Amino acid sequence: MAVDLAKVSLWLVTLAKDHALTFVDHALRHGDSLVGLSRRQIEAFHWDPDAPCFQAGFEVMKARDHLVRIAALRRRIREAGEDVSDLELRDLWDEAQFELGQARLLGDLVLAAWFETDKPKEREERRLDFANAVVNGAAETWRGWLEERRYADPPLVPFHWEVEFPEVFDGARCGFDGVVGNPPFLGGSQLSEMVGGPGYQEWLKELFTGAFGNADLCAYFFRRAFDILCEHGTIGFAATKTIAEGGTRTTGLKHLIAAGGFIYHAVRARRWPGQATVMFTIVHLAKHAINGSIDVILGGARVPAINSRLHAHSETPDPVPLRANGENGFFGTKLGGNGFVLESDEFRELSKNSKNVECLLPYLAGEEMNRSPTQSHERYAISFGSRPLDFAEQFPDLLRIIETRVKPARELALDHGPGKHGKKYWWQHVLRADPLYAAISSLSSCLATARTTAHLAFSFQPIRQVFSESILVFAFDRYSAFCCLQSSPHVLWALLFSTYMGETLRYSISEAFQTFPFPVGFLAHSGLEEAGRAYYEHRANVMLRNNEGLTKTYNRFHDPDHMAPEIVKLRALHVAMDRVVLDAYGWNDIPTDCEFLLDSEIDEEEWSDKKKPYRYRWPDDVRDEVLARLLELNAERARAEALAGAATGSKRASKPKANSAAASPDLKDLFS
Repeated sequence: MAVDLAKVSLWLVTLAKDHALTFVDHALRHGDSLVGLSRRQIEAFHWDPDAPCFQAGFEVMKARDHLVRIAALRRRIREAGEDVSDLELRDLWDEAQFELGQARLLGDLVLAAWFETDKPKEREERRLDFANAVVNGAAETWRGWLEERRYADPPLVPFHWEVEFPEVFDGARCGFDGVVGNPPFLGGSQLSEMVGGPGYQEWLKELFTGAFGNADLCAYFFRRAFDILCEHGTIGFAATKTIAEGGTRTTGLKHLIAAGGFIYHAVRARRWPGQATVMFTIVHLAKHAINGSIDVILGGARVPAINSRLHAHSETPDPVPLRANGENGFFGTKLGGNGFVLESDEFRELSKNSKNVECLLPYLAGEEMNRSPTQSHERYAISFGSRPLDFAEQFPDLLRIIETRVKPARELALDHGPGKHGKKYWWQHVLRADPLYAAISSLSSCLATARTTAHLAFSFQPIRQVFSESILVFAFDRYSAFCCLQSSPHVLWALLFSTYMGETLRYSISEAFQTFPFPVGFLAHSGLEEAGRAYYEHRANVMLRNNEGLTKTYNRFHDPDHMAPEIVKLRALHVAMDRVVLDAYGWNDIPTDCEFLLDSEIDEEEWSDKKKPYRYRWPDDVRDEVLARLLELNAERARAEALAGAATGSKRASKPKANSAAASPDLKDLFS
């Protein structure tokens, strides 16, 4: 339908009313841009571009003959003068379509072998069956079946670019001059379900080397467009905001820059006009650096370069985890059943038996921590830690609850991974996070934040409680650690290297904490301790006085219309905290003044009656400079750790397992 609409539009716009509506048939095609084979793959009758020919010469020559004839016929159509009648052009087109059908059939059969089966051995057997049919002249018998697959659910509509447009890939240029589009946005986890069935995501990883399974669909369109460009061709795409984040960036822009791509214009994070709550970007990329002088423009401003994160700096290696950080950040406990959780009334009833209190602990979740003025728990959890069943049987009231609410679901769990553990040890939390509780057992308190949050905010927590899996915990009990984590350098680092649920931050321990290069000696730094304490105590007083939690407090913090003295002071303390942190790095030349700025462009008319999404933050140039220095510092620290490890013969510490017995003291040792 899109092709038919395009024909009508071009027919009208070009005022070609003297021609039949089919005058642009040769230029408009449709199909799945990501599911197709190159000429080389079709000639080899294999999805592997390096595969040898199936049978010397036979199907290879057949494919080549068809492609040569297609190119010649399309050239005659394209170069036809006004004196060539529409009837003659239609005859040429019909002949070209016949040849195209023969070449397309070969490629479609190869892809059918892939998508009809799901195991390598079965795929190869199916491919050989089809190849033998080609050799024996029986390929046509499969044409009707392939046509049915084009309308099946899911459909299989291959698009072989070099077959559909052979003239584009012949000659010196070999590729398109430009590709313009608005590729679909769809999270990686949804690809198999919503696009092409179970084998679709696997196909994308087969086709595009280095692809991440969680990459958004639009990243693959960047890769495909890049592959079909000529040497100095360019791409202009509207893309999801995540094109510059996480696995989508790694699959798309990062790979393309490593392959010689050059981003010369971009617009970061713009809100989609209309009702859709989508953030998008605009990216213009050349296949190779453009000769001569060209302005590189990011968000309307000239910049020296644009990297794959769409920041105004040259491409730098991704940060790596630092050994110094590895043992201090933890995920909370995955209970494996809400039956462990008790409301206050039920807790009070059970705690009348004083013995039960030993295994009834406060239970803190992320939403509660962000909502409570004191970041306190509202519920409790039954916790037997790593103790055996005979220990749990000493608490019959508690065990009866677990037997009723948890055990039935556990018995239906899978016999591998956490499910296997949960089924066998049904009275325990399924992922107990023992290393977390061991790490904080000797501290006076610990720092924690909600894993998914509108505003990244850290608070001190008592160690004697069960932290939900929606909480991230850090084994620090000093204000100097809070100062570093809550400061702009770390918050900006987290915003850059974490992932998102929609527009909501989902903090990443591995990418945002373990990689962050803290100032040298930060825990013992008196200036950081003093600044962190001043900020934390004032924030705590503000929340208690207003009976508001972290989310509401930071909503006011970032709102330019809120100028209450207590909020103004909190902003000033934040700037002062940033100053101390930057000075601890030795970066005295960087200003810390904040402004109310938008993180994305908005339609002023559309937002006229709504609160605009301002943030009280550093200007973009300051932010980008600090992030660039932190990246350099991460690389420097990683090199130093590698050298130190080589000198001592040690290896990077491995991440402790969630249920590691070696790091699992008894419950009473942790919480006494």
